[in-house]
Amino acid sequence: MRRHLMQIAAAMTLGLASATAVAQAFPDKPVRLVVAYPAGGGLDFVGRTLAQQLSEVWRQPVTVDNRSGASGAIGADSVAKARPDGLTLLLASPAEVLVGPIAGQKTPYDAEKAFVPVILAGETPLAVVAHPAVGANQWADLVSAVRKNNLSLSYGTPGAGSSMHFAGEAMSHASGIPLVHVPYRGAAPAVNDVLGNQVPLAIVGMPPVMPHARSGKLKVLAVTTAKRSPVMPDVPSISELPGMSGYQFSNWMMVLAPAGTAGPVVEKIAADVSRVLQDPAVRARLLESGVQPLGVTGQELSAFMQQERARYASVARMRNIRYAD
Repeated sequence: MRRHLMQIAAAMTLGLASATAVAQAFPDKPVRLVVAYPAGGGLDFVGRTLAQQLSEVWRQPVTVDNRSGASGAIGADSVAKARPDGLTLLLASPAEVLVGPIAGQKTPYDAEKAFVPVILAGETPLAVVAHPAVGANQWADLVSAVRKNNLSLSYGTPGAGSSMHFAGEAMSHASGIPLVHVPYRGAAPAVNDVLGNQVPLAIVGMPPVMPHARSGKLKVLAVTTAKRSPVMPDVPSISELPGMSGYQFSNWMMVLAPAGTAGPVVEKIAADVSRVLQDPAVRARLLESGVQPLGVTGQELSAFMQQERARYASVARMRNIRYAD
């Protein structure tokens, strides 16, 4: 019996040593960071910022692979089916790993079982943006005009079942004005249609909005976080308005690996991404675009996901939000 226990202990020690050696050598090949939306959006911006810096840290090419479609499910599925060696990672938004499934999106993967959360890299307020022709400078002005003239407005988002979709539905419910959802295949095409005045409003992350807001081509009417964004301190948060207290939505960026990826490899990726996020130049670049660097890992990350899941599930029930194929 004692000999058997010693053999088990020796095997466990050997396995741990082997896993540690793999982690120390990681990555020994190029790494692919999948972004499940088109180039030009906020998630893509963060992905390319991380990829550039991680290439230097790992001394291996880290490429961004934009695989858009099905509200992020196509790109996420490619990672779910990848080898669990850490060489294929997903930079996820809430849509493809949390919000879409809660809204009933049929995905070829189980969002809760297919991935290992590695690190919550950052978050950005959602921006409610309008074409200048709408004639409102702030969300409160637009709400007053809609109520006075009995209007209905459409708004674009990066996709059905996205956090932006939930934000719009919750906003419509709380403000009591009709908003018609127009889903796009990513933030960039939604912003482009607002720029062309083909849709009056969009709810998207801040990075793709900032250049157009600074040039005056778009109006940022409000942000969806509990507090104003330090990047645009003159823009009110939705929660400041009457009847909107407690309203809060953000778009976060989380690195995930395929389920089964070795723990030491996951820990190394998390540590290296955290190191990148602490670089002053990287932080400044992200903050300038409205992204707050975070770096949440471990049990704190697990708790965050549980809270987000409960909150979005509550909104889905309240508004009967269902994903439309």
